[in-house]
Amino acid sequence: MKKRILCASRLWVGILVLALVGSTAFAQPKPIQVGFSLGLSGSLASAGKAALLSMQQCAADFNAKGGVLGRPVKLVYYDDHSRPADVPAIYTKLITVDKVDFVIGPYATGFVKSALPIIMEHKMIAPSLFALQANKDFNYKYYFQMQPIGPDGVVNIAEGFFEVAAAQTPKPKTVAILAEDNEMGVLAQEAAEILSKKHGFKIVYSKRYPPATLDFTPLMRAMKAENPEIVFLATYPATSVGVIRASKEVKFVPKMIGGNMVGLQYGSVQMELGPILENVVALHIYVPEPTLNFPGISEFLKKYQEKAVKEGLDPTGYYLPPYAYACLQLLLKSIEATKSLDQTTVGEYIRTNAHQTIVGEIRFGKNGEWWKPRNLYVQFRNIKGNTVQDFSGPGKMIVVYPKEWVSGPLVYPFPGWK
Repeated sequence: MKKRILCASRLWVGILVLALVGSTAFAQPKPIQVGFSLGLSGSLASAGKAALLSMQQCAADFNAKGGVLGRPVKLVYYDDHSRPADVPAIYTKLITVDKVDFVIGPYATGFVKSALPIIMEHKMIAPSLFALQANKDFNYKYYFQMQPIGPDGVVNIAEGFFEVAAAQTPKPKTVAILAEDNEMGVLAQEAAEILSKKHGFKIVYSKRYPPATLDFTPLMRAMKAENPEIVFLATYPATSVGVIRASKEVKFVPKMIGGNMVGLQYGSVQMELGPILENVVALHIYVPEPTLNFPGISEFLKKYQEKAVKEGLDPTGYYLPPYAYACLQLLLKSIEATKSLDQTTVGEYIRTNAHQTIVGEIRFGKNGEWWKPRNLYVQFRNIKGNTVQDFSGPGKMIVVYPKEWVSGPLVYPFPGWK
């Protein structure tokens, strides 16, 4: 009888334990899943890993405060190997197999264009990282682009350089344009020619070079021979370095030089060039100047930089990382504001409202681009060496355009190469 009672007691205890475990498991809220792909290997790996680190930080910040709608945020992501052809299959899997609640578009124009048809087919919203007019042929209502280009695409990117040049006294009269022969370079060259005519500059030189070009000395000598007063360059990271070094080598000193030089925003490229960059004017989208001290940005950068150094990523994080964080932040805050996971409800809220993020206020306009461009032109200043500290903090990249964000005057004319 005692054995029977003991066995029965153990049985009931076991049932009670299982019930408690089951009820605890049942009480755990299901996470809100956000899916995306990034180039975590291949040519875009450095940018992709920096973006991932930033979005992981954003998810961690929300989860530390209790998640979203009382549910934890979970990121579901895959490596697209820096190949646009891999993107459609990844987004199909995210939506149909992983059944994520929301997606974020990948990084770079070709990748976003590859993802959009899949996202549109499943009627999901498409906040995306840095693409140039990717929605031009789709006109998708719920596409939202995070780069502050503005509604007129690449013309907005180049405009600041020419606005600043035209404001100088005496106003320069001649311009030279050099662009890498790729999609962005071609568009940037066209925009520079349009803006040159708009501001009354005579174009004395306008050419493109193959992306595989290694020696820029002949090109810079040819440009120097035309004696332009201002020089607009549309280059990519490796060639940005080559063009700057060749200009110094041939002692080419126009009154203003720079432009849409991709790469000059990255800490690694900045440290490679060091003091050579002094007084070069370059496109940027965020720098730690007092005029751009948005709520939350300093805290983000401190956390990002500590982790980035350990992981061997862009040590300053002034380019893509803040916008990657803001992209997820905008989505999660919109879910909170609407108290909904419905794609249309959240999409309409994003489309029709202004949003406060760590990169300031964002509002979307035509084709999901920023309502108003906020491309910056900055001038490198006070660069003494080749360390992270030489490019960190205020006073190193002075905002000279646009007017509402200017943090200091332009040094003009360009005084020469250090």
